[in-house]
Amino acid sequence: MSTRRLIVMRHAKAEPDATTDHERLLTGRGTRDAERAGLYLAGIDMVPDHAVVSTAARAVGTWNAVAQGAGSTAGLTLDESVYLGAPQDVLKSLRSAPMDARVLIAIGHNPAVAHVAALLAGGEGDPAALREMALGYPTSAMAVFEVGDRWADLGAGTGRVTHFHVRRRVGT
Repeated sequence: MSTRRLIVMRHAKAEPDATTDHERLLTGRGTRDAERAGLYLAGIDMVPDHAVVSTAARAVGTWNAVAQGAGSTAGLTLDESVYLGAPQDVLKSLRSAPMDARVLIAIGHNPAVAHVAALLAGGEGDPAALREMALGYPTSAMAVFEVGDRWADLGAGTGRVTHFHVRRRVGT
């Protein structure tokens, strides 16, 4: 069985207002934080080769900046259920990721993102990463998981947290 990697990320800092919530764009800080998150992923050799992203403008903007920072040319799936969905809806979307994807990133919204990450981990993984994850899931936060060989098998306790990154907590 080969190990795959899953990155569960909350979108970066967005403007507080727009015509609709769906249309809210990233702030300058949000764009910078997302690009730095991509640089972080490249630095730990976790460049995504597929992305499942909410259809909201702030999530798409986050992905574009992460991809630029990481140097990723990943395939992209925009999914409305990642914008509106409950954790089970997000997991359902991730379960249908392409089988050839080895490093998958999901970019969505709280509270669903934090719930999905906690559900996947089931308390398993790097103790420092788990402690950081327990402190909350602010904008641009991301957890990296080792998961099994099939995306279709994602569910409660099927991931092991290896990294949790929040730029402003680590002081970089």
